[in-house]
Formats: sequence, structure tokens, C-alpha cells
Amino acid sequence: MPKRVLTGTVVSDKTDKTVVVLVERKVKHPLYGKIIRRSKKYHAHDEDNVFKMGETVRIEETRPISKLKTWRVIERVSAAAMPERVNVDA
Repeated sequence: MPKRVLTGTVVSDKTDKTVVVLVERKVKHPLYGKIIRRSKKYHAHDEDNVFKMGETVRIEETRPISKLKTWRVIERVSAAAMPERVNVDA
């Protein structure tokens, strides 16, 4: 059976060797037909602590690593968008 692969955004990298990835999906409301966003957070294993907040990553289902971690990060899709810093010297 193939492993599931999801794409999401890293929302936390505070814990050691773990990142929290927010995965959003769009579903159609069963009665009203409006497209709504559903999201879920997954704890994913990051062995070398290389992924940072704001990056878009791809995660893959794996054996249980800990109580919450059953996913691991396989690759970076895009880097974090860094906001421009405004220098105010007034």
C-alpha cells in the first residue's frame, strides 16, 4: 500500500527534531455547495532541524516515531517568504 504524501506549511519548529505542519484542504459543503477550507496540524519528524517556520514542505506517512509523530518531512517545496524590514531612523 502506498504511503500518503501531503503538502503544508510549517507553523512551529520549536521542538527538537519535530515540526508542526498545517495542511489545508478545500471541501464542498454537503448542503449549501460552498467551498470551505478545512485544516489539520501534523507533527512531522525533522532529523536535522533544517526546516523553519513559514516554509512549504511535503510530508510522508511513516511508522510511529513517538506518541504524536507518524509523519516525516521528505522535501522543501518553497522557502519561507521573508517580510521586508523597515528601518525607521526618525
